[in-house]
Amino acid sequence: MTFDSFVSGTVAFVRDHGEWAPAIVFGLAFAESFAFLSLLVPAWGILVGIGALIGVSGLEFWPIWLGAAAGASLGDWVSYLIGFYFKDAATRVWPLSRYPQMVARGHLFFMRWGPWSIFIGRFFGPLRAVVPLIAGIFAMPQFLFQMANISSAMVWAFVLLAPGAFALQKLWPAFM
Repeated sequence: MTFDSFVSGTVAFVRDHGEWAPAIVFGLAFAESFAFLSLLVPAWGILVGIGALIGVSGLEFWPIWLGAAAGASLGDWVSYLIGFYFKDAATRVWPLSRYPQMVARGHLFFMRWGPWSIFIGRFFGPLRAVVPLIAGIFAMPQFLFQMANISSAMVWAFVLLAPGAFALQKLWPAFM
């Protein structure tokens, strides 16, 4: 199965089974944000496609947005907890063990930006995978982590879904 067929198949499934859209985007956003899965499941393209689908199919934006924000937030939180409890041992597990330079960059980014690294890192693919894990390794206070995690997940989900949802909703009648 190619990535393109996975993307088109997932978007087609959401189109045909809109009631599953919030759960599907929850799972995709979780996979995109969880330290170990994010390297294997580049879900942002599917989320952008589902955003465009919202704009032309009549799917409700807010439940899908909430599903994406909740999935992204949970993915980062689980990554944080793994780092908090397993410390450096978490970075020695595949697939992170194959990308030590990404872990090193995430560490430098976290040390420079502190709590802001969680918010900023959400928007940069390779950093999104490791910054929450590193925050856990260095025992960032849970309250600060969750503030940055939840707020960035809400903004990130909106940024991925809203352009397609609202732009196509306004433009689509012009093409009919």
